[in-house]
Amino acid sequence: MTTNILSLEGKTAVVIGGTTGIGRALSLGFADAGVDVIASARREEHVNDTATEIERRGRKTIRLTSDIRDRASLERLSAASLECYGKIDILINCAGKIARAPTLTLAEEVWDDIVDTNLTGTLRACQIFGKHMIERGYGRIINIASLNSFVALAEVAAYAASKAGVVSLTRSLAVEWSKRGVLVNAIAPGVFRTALNSELLDGTARGKELLMRTPMERFGRREEIVGAALYLASDAASFVAGQVISIDGGFLASGVNQ
Repeated sequence: MTTNILSLEGKTAVVIGGTTGIGRALSLGFADAGVDVIASARREEHVNDTATEIERRGRKTIRLTSDIRDRASLERLSAASLECYGKIDILINCAGKIARAPTLTLAEEVWDDIVDTNLTGTLRACQIFGKHMIERGYGRIINIASLNSFVALAEVAAYAASKAGVVSLTRSLAVEWSKRGVLVNAIAPGVFRTALNSELLDGTARGKELLMRTPMERFGRREEIVGAALYLASDAASFVAGQVISIDGGFLASGVNQ
């Protein structure tokens, strides 16, 4: 009998920031692939709504809020997940925030909040869930980076710095943890349409430039990020560590498009 190395049947995943946008798409995509998914975030109504959708797909979940800035809340999430399932195979770090402001006058408290959420928050989750994975000798961690990890967009310096840090952290953890059975990789999404950015994408010069810079001449659909994440979480990626997969319609490859 041939084993399907892409199969994730019987696996358990925790998706932090997994109830809206790309995080929600990943939570439901993993549930569709046969994974029991704990989708956690700060807002209880979003957690409950996403959990209902996971259960409709025939998968198990638990309803628990968390805040990536609050280590104690992540520890509670880890403990509850282990109590319910006995193991955590996959961690996906999707929680993040962005604010646009000229860097010259960017308030330090805004910088600190964004870096604490996007970069230090990713470290917190990796430490807390990685401890169990290292003890067990198996785990898959997928961090969400960004185009901004590699190229600058005007007036989002704190976000760009934090996401560049996520790539560096991903590589550092891969070097330290891969020999212990825990593979850490990242996905760098391009421009994906969400409820929060549709007005910017459709009605501003910035949106027009982002579209022009994308060779596929369209923005991403959230479900288009799921396949790469499923691959990285599967045994098909058993020799992949410290890598960043860009899902960007060719944006990072782009020089002159016309």
